[in-house]
Amino acid sequence: MCVDSRAINRIVVKYRFPIPRINDLLDQLGGALIFSKIDLRSGYLQIRIRPGDEWKTAFKTNEGLFKWLVMPFGLSNAPSTFMRLMNQVLHPFLNKFVIVYFDDILDFSRTLDEHHLHLQQLFEALAKNELYINLKKCIFCVEEIAFLGFIIRKNHILMDEKKVEAIKNWPIPTSVKEVQAFVGLASFYRKFIHNFITIAAPIMDCLKKGSFLWGNKRQDSFELLKEKLSNNPILELPDFSQPFEVAVDACGTGIGSFLSQTGHPIEFFSEKLCPSRQTWSTYEQEMYALVRALK
Repeated sequence: MCVDSRAINRIVVKYRFPIPRINDLLDQLGGALIFSKIDLRSGYLQIRIRPGDEWKTAFKTNEGLFKWLVMPFGLSNAPSTFMRLMNQVLHPFLNKFVIVYFDDILDFSRTLDEHHLHLQQLFEALAKNELYINLKKCIFCVEEIAFLGFIIRKNHILMDEKKVEAIKNWPIPTSVKEVQAFVGLASFYRKFIHNFITIAAPIMDCLKKGSFLWGNKRQDSFELLKEKLSNNPILELPDFSQPFEVAVDACGTGIGSFLSQTGHPIEFFSEKLCPSRQTWSTYEQEMYALVRALK
């Protein structure tokens, strides 16, 4: 059911709970060999609205006036409320053998026996708080798993194969909206591509007001970006017990850097320089690239 909640969202006191960054969650998976993914059933609808506040969610249909007894989708505070609940319920396990992003829970372990114990603790916590899973969408005890748009396996992270296939078959954009859709998907995987922003710059220029003109330069950028992403590059998951290496570069209009361990890339970073920074010397640009990389 879809309900227009704009009226109540305009007057409600906003509650903000920090939503974890996906990259920060994935960084915790280094060294894990066994994975299980737990999906909660209708996550938001498992949260009861405080008794006495149900009337605030009332909505009218041709069959009468109704109100929600559980938290619906569409309320501005729903995401923060749900994320806070998950953090409270799973707090003893977070940063140890569980990561959670809304209703997606990933349990990770180094051995199968250890994993069975972790799953038992996780299920006991969910049962204690009366949170129910969608068994059909759960995956247990595997060595490779899709999670939050990525493929996770022993010490490696890859792009989701379905997303790679979508990029391969992406048609030439014919409007700003189509460019926005392609750039949005490509940017999600920017950490896999060295000098991503330099490659994508001609396409991104299409997003400027009144500048949509698809020429050879933008077509070349489009094809190169598709090629880079379609090669399905592999990144290492970080091992925080080992030293890291950072390499930086500057090309006059942009900067790039990458983080690695033992010669294997962990993440790429790139940024387009504003006009004033483009006047800097190469040494200044490279120092700026180092500062941005370390941040």
